[in-house]
Amino acid sequence: MKKWIYILLLLLLTGCRMTTEEPVGYQQIKAEEAKQMMEGENKDFVILDVREQEEYDEGHIPGAVLLPVGMIDEDTATGVIPEKDTVVLVYCRSGNRSKTAAKALAELGYTRVYEFGGIKDWPYETEK
Repeated sequence: MKKWIYILLLLLLTGCRMTTEEPVGYQQIKAEEAKQMMEGENKDFVILDVREQEEYDEGHIPGAVLLPVGMIDEDTATGVIPEKDTVVLVYCRSGNRSKTAAKALAELGYTRVYEFGGIKDWPYETEK
């Protein structure tokens, strides 16, 4: 019986330990917020389209840079976004790949990543 009490106590203590690490993450915002950021005074941002080349060619947000989600690593990200504190506005077609990409960028150390879903819900201008 004592053995089980010690095991339970050990499990409780390990489960309750506090950590000082900041969770790695990004902010999810609405298309309207992304548009406001694009039109704001701060012009130091990157609009990142994480779809494939064919999708990008069919239509994309003006000024967007293409970096397919499957190609994101330290080198490719640095090539498109040299500064880790640059505002990065990430989108894809429906919002799934952009979440994956935003998380990957945050894990690479980018600190101002905003994911705003997919172009299919983008009510503003696009270009080919």
